[in-house]
Amino acid sequence: MRIVPAIFLFVMGCWTYATADLEVPFTEFTLPNGLHVILHEDHTVPMVSVNLWYYVGSSNESPGRTGFAHLFEHLMFEGSGHVKEGEFDTLLEAAGGDNNGSTNVDRTNYWISVPSNALELALFLESDRMGYLLDTMTPELVDGQREVVKNERRQSYETRPYGMADIRLDEMLYPPDHPYHWPTIGYMPDLNAATYRDVTNFFKRYYAPNNASLVIAGDIDTQRTEALVEKWFGEIPRGETVERKIPPVPTLSGIKRETIKDQVQLSRRIDAWLTPKRFAPGDAALDVAANILAGGKNARLYKRLVYDMQVAQSVQAYQASQDLVSSFQVVVTALPGRDLEAIQAIVDEEIQRLQSEPPSQREVQRAKNEIEAAALFQIEKVGGFGGKADRLNSYYRSTGEADYFAKDLARYQVLTPEDVQRAVAQYLPLDRRVELTVIPGDEQ
Repeated sequence: MRIVPAIFLFVMGCWTYATADLEVPFTEFTLPNGLHVILHEDHTVPMVSVNLWYYVGSSNESPGRTGFAHLFEHLMFEGSGHVKEGEFDTLLEAAGGDNNGSTNVDRTNYWISVPSNALELALFLESDRMGYLLDTMTPELVDGQREVVKNERRQSYETRPYGMADIRLDEMLYPPDHPYHWPTIGYMPDLNAATYRDVTNFFKRYYAPNNASLVIAGDIDTQRTEALVEKWFGEIPRGETVERKIPPVPTLSGIKRETIKDQVQLSRRIDAWLTPKRFAPGDAALDVAANILAGGKNARLYKRLVYDMQVAQSVQAYQASQDLVSSFQVVVTALPGRDLEAIQAIVDEEIQRLQSEPPSQREVQRAKNEIEAAALFQIEKVGGFGGKADRLNSYYRSTGEADYFAKDLARYQVLTPEDVQRAVAQYLPLDRRVELTVIPGDEQ
């Protein structure tokens, strides 16, 4: 990565900086089996990140068969044709490496970070589970990981404070046949009903080289690494072509309102809207709007509700960008005994303010600074979630361009206060949203 030193300026009462150039050089190629490969050299430290994205998430599932993508994330760590169960982690740890994976609505990713002299080990392990996972798959193994996932659902959703609100919110935002309606973790009846054949068919369809992209970034030699990729991944057969069905864009025609009980101490109100998909017009402006509303102690909602009025414990606002359609959410957790309706009136007042008049240039510039700084700090690391390798994969998946770093930041740099006002007015109507309230009590 090459970043020309930033030029610091004092604009409208706050410090800003202009990055003159941001470039992440890379080499890319596609194997005959369809695996797209992106290589980036960064010799800052003697480490390498192997980052593999499969283009399958919970949105590739169907009603009655939910949770498969996340279940497979677990199964991918349980051994493969030439790696015994338990050896995946043992071999990496012995070499000084670590690894992890994650699943969301749009994709499943796996990353391995190792010292550069262990690159071939990482490629062997990753290719073996892509090409030979089913060699060791058994009904007993599926049953074992099914129970692990069910327990994770209990811990992360059913018994976690406000956990079921996350699931219910998506059910209210998206119609039952939309692929974002169901949770990535899956529904318990679907997890119970999943058969060994269901699971293996899911793997054969989606875990193929032509439905994936591989990024290798760090202390590598490009020519040698290309040869190693061909050695370890070249023999894996191509799978069937996966065409993603694009559903109609969902809409909200009015207010959907619901109150649920949970074993919590404090009441919470969540407002949510359907908003433009990742990188679409309005997406970046809503990121800035979220920062103006709740991005720090000087943000409008935080200052009024938490600091001045002292009626809320916390306030969050964010644009949750996704491939098909996004959501904008405002989450307020009230202090004991405080009136949620009065709190909601303040939230609506601040949203209406943004709709009727542009924010100040200072507010917009501060939001831009924080967004840009976070992006630059994030890619200082090569591996892990959100590191440079992961971002290269993400950009390639979303835009077809791996080095989209500068273009991504440019979306924010060109925004004006009027752009933010227009986005809030267009996409956050107070009469077309989901309103979900969580109150203390026994779950019904």
